[in-house]
Amino acid sequence: MYSQLGGTFPAPLFLFLAGISFALVTEKLLQKNLRPSQIGSTTIRRGAEIFGFSLLFRLQEFVISWGWAPKSDLLRVDILNTIGVSMMMMGVLCWIVLVLTSGRQVKNPGAPLLADVARGGDYQQSPVGVQTMPRAPLVLAALATALVISLLTPLLWTTWRPRFLPWPLESYINGVHNLGTPQAWLFPIFPWSAFAFTGLAVGFILQNPWTRAREATVFFSLGLAGVILVELSRWLDAGPWQIYPVYDYWHTSPNFFLIRVGMLLTILTAVYAWCRWGLAQWGFSSLIQLGQASLLVYWVHIEFVYGRVSILAKRAQTIGGATLGLAIIFLAMLALAYIRTHAKGWIKKEGAGGTADSSPPVPLAGNQHQQNSLCRRHT
Repeated sequence: MYSQLGGTFPAPLFLFLAGISFALVTEKLLQKNLRPSQIGSTTIRRGAEIFGFSLLFRLQEFVISWGWAPKSDLLRVDILNTIGVSMMMMGVLCWIVLVLTSGRQVKNPGAPLLADVARGGDYQQSPVGVQTMPRAPLVLAALATALVISLLTPLLWTTWRPRFLPWPLESYINGVHNLGTPQAWLFPIFPWSAFAFTGLAVGFILQNPWTRAREATVFFSLGLAGVILVELSRWLDAGPWQIYPVYDYWHTSPNFFLIRVGMLLTILTAVYAWCRWGLAQWGFSSLIQLGQASLLVYWVHIEFVYGRVSILAKRAQTIGGATLGLAIIFLAMLALAYIRTHAKGWIKKEGAGGTADSSPPVPLAGNQHQQNSLCRRHT
């Protein structure tokens, strides 16, 4: 039971972390004093690029599965598709919020630079001309969007289905594919994009200078909030009231969305503890290493886990056999990520006759605040 429950978290984690990363990128662009239209176009273009990768990935999977995969698989809505679409949606949302709040983006010479906080030094005066980030409107807008997506999901899967759309488009709304009814194994915008917008809100919270100065307190507060959301979800699910004509807890229910968000916040706190006090302090972290090559790891591992070259026979494993397979694929992808992030340095070193610096691209040496910043950035 617990392994099956845990198996539902990779997709929410992917989207949640995509939202956090999106907030980091947006803040970086704003620190460059770019206009809202420039920030919006840059982030939307990145989302479109990821969406293009998702279509290329679907084409690759179809070619590998030539002969037994239906042509409709080319239009299947998978997690990478939803990440790309979610990024474009987040870009539009940030663009709108930045335009609406641009009148309140005052030149603030007294605001601390994020880089100063990350370095752990004293807060220094920001140079004249740096815009302040309207984080509160962005956080509220992201949370509101996540809530709306979650609340509309049960209806868009049942009584409000947009049947007037061609199935490839409707599938992005509710995962109907070409099978006539929404499919739980696909990743449509409703409800999956809600995890990305939740991550977007958390990412903006984490970028607040006040948070940077109290990051341990904030991270553990997020973990506590996660526990509260889990209990709130259980309480709501046990209640006698129902507002939806069709209630499916495990697939469309906002209550199930709440419990998974609660678990995501708890996992985020555990990751922070791992990076600040755990094995990441030893000089090498598998978590950070995998995070530095996450797209490549996702792209490669799918075929070995689900595809024609699966390392284990499907539907024929004991718990021990499945655990062994999990360990093998984890170590193999860790090795792949390590090679990916170090290959350029090895080539330079070989070309320079062994005199080039072969240190890893993101060193873990340095003071505590530097290490925490690196862990946060790459996980």
